[in-house]
Amino acid sequence: MQLTQSLRRNAELFPSQAALICGSRVTTWAELQQRVARLAAAFRAAGANPGDRIAMLAVNSDRFVECLYAVLWAGCVAIPFNTRWAEAEINFALEDSEPAIMVVDANFAGWASWFAASGVAVFGCEDGLGVPSIGELVSMHEPIPEEGGSGCDLAGIFYTGGTTGRAKGVMLSHAQLITAFLAAQAVTQYASNAVVLHIAPMFHIAGAGMLFGMTMLGATHVILSSFDPATTIKSVEEHRVTVMLLVPTMISMLCERLRQQPADMSSIQRLTYGASPISSAVLEAAMELLPNARFVQAYGQTELSACLTVLDHEDHLAGRGRSAGRVAPTMSLRIVNRQGEPVPVGVVGEIEARAPGVMLGYWKQPNLTAQTIVDGWLKTGDAGRVDEAGYLYLEDRVKDMIITGGENVYSAEVENALMSHPGVAQCAVIGVPDERWGERVHAIIQTREGIPVTESDLKAHCEPLIANYKRPKSFELRATSLPLSGAGKIMKAELRRPFWEGRSRQIG
Repeated sequence: MQLTQSLRRNAELFPSQAALICGSRVTTWAELQQRVARLAAAFRAAGANPGDRIAMLAVNSDRFVECLYAVLWAGCVAIPFNTRWAEAEINFALEDSEPAIMVVDANFAGWASWFAASGVAVFGCEDGLGVPSIGELVSMHEPIPEEGGSGCDLAGIFYTGGTTGRAKGVMLSHAQLITAFLAAQAVTQYASNAVVLHIAPMFHIAGAGMLFGMTMLGATHVILSSFDPATTIKSVEEHRVTVMLLVPTMISMLCERLRQQPADMSSIQRLTYGASPISSAVLEAAMELLPNARFVQAYGQTELSACLTVLDHEDHLAGRGRSAGRVAPTMSLRIVNRQGEPVPVGVVGEIEARAPGVMLGYWKQPNLTAQTIVDGWLKTGDAGRVDEAGYLYLEDRVKDMIITGGENVYSAEVENALMSHPGVAQCAVIGVPDERWGERVHAIIQTREGIPVTESDLKAHCEPLIANYKRPKSFELRATSLPLSGAGKIMKAELRRPFWEGRSRQIG
């Protein structure tokens, strides 16, 4: 199995078909293969040997895609840096991964001289950055034969975490990235003539996995640098996009825009979502506003090469929208207690997974790898339960579970109740210190413009929905958006930090 094989196939079968659409630039599959082979030659000429690492600090673009495949074509290892990292996090990843080459775009041109001073060769996605650009490199070099790895060879390192301690570089192979997509494809298929709108950042496993997987199918990739509801809608209408991958936060914002300014979204045939729980209210609105779309939820994590379970469209129609679906082919999951023992059906515990997509390990962190993968089972850090039919229900991140007065409260359940209030646009539920209860349930809410809402309203709204001990005891109402990670998730660690400064959080 080899990620670059799909480039060769598409160039042979669909040479004149659009592979990449980014702004006004359109690149065919034949052109893309040639550009990738020439850029790979430039990487090799700059001193990158097979197995060396090449990092990218750039937003989504066609040049990013060319770079990613050129790294693999040259037999090197791709490391996409998170474009939302702070300076210290970029420095850490640079020192940790020790890349031979850095590729930056105009957003990070200021870093070029610093990277160069660190002894790293630096290239630019665009002209005018003071370093050789991808366009210049492609024109200067002749294409080289592919020297990429395959199977269990390391293909990429994707950094996760970083908000609660040392970032973790997840090592993924060609075979892991390919089989994870094919497992999901076996459950619910994408069309081979798909037009995919890429919004999720490709430094995240969801965005990269969608790129690799849909390239295997020969789809056309329409690429946006970031998420904006108006731009997303315009792209869908202009290019007749058929497939989107969004996180629930994006879906909520898209629905808000469509309510205000209706548009023709009839081309959307498939909307895949995941990364965090979706509220029933947002899901119902999306299904109404995107009537031709089949909704599919995928649950997984970077350490699993993305996907573990899939909830297909029929399951949504059957009222299983709160489930994360059933385990995909080739995958296994189990629920265990704190002693690592499997628990009965319906009992909440930690989700563990065994699958071909389980990572090779954490880069330079063998001890953490050994703690995370035990007897072939990956400890996901997520809490969930499985019902009699094999459907997985996510309760929370284990670390986000709130213990108040000896009772376990899963924030996702509280958030789902709050999100069904019409005045709530976003919310995050966290545990904060409480002298009496140890922790109390605290809700941080972005209110919806034009709909007045008070703490009393929210308390009354939650009363019939969740038990008293689960209801928030304190609130913080905001008019602005909550902090989001590069993957579009609400950054609970950042919201929690002010409450727990100088304290040791004990959750049992």
